[in-house]
Amino acid sequence: MKKEPLHVTDATFQKEVLESKLPVLVDFWAPWCGPCRMVGPIIEELAGDYDQRVVVAKMNTDENAATPGKYGIMGIPTMIIFNGGKEVQRMVGARAKKAIAEQLDAVIKPA
Repeated sequence: MKKEPLHVTDATFQKEVLESKLPVLVDFWAPWCGPCRMVGPIIEELAGDYDQRVVVAKMNTDENAATPGKYGIMGIPTMIIFNGGKEVQRMVGARAKKAIAEQLDAVIKPA
């Protein structure tokens, strides 16, 4: 079964991201952004690849301005990994799946 990324909003960000027991990768994106559309399928693949180990989420910056503003998102796509409610890694611009996966692997604690 294919796992879809979680769609978070300004209203759900605290609960779904900051209070998550698992690390969370948030892809800040917008529908008009070409590089965001290139990263989109990679984010979807990672949601399945990291199911049960990492929450993979997307936030539309056009529909949710407060959270990107709070975290100083100046360009999209920006992907931030949160762990324990804190930002632990930030990637700005399109990235290859391998590069994103390496950052996730570095955050995941050994079982």
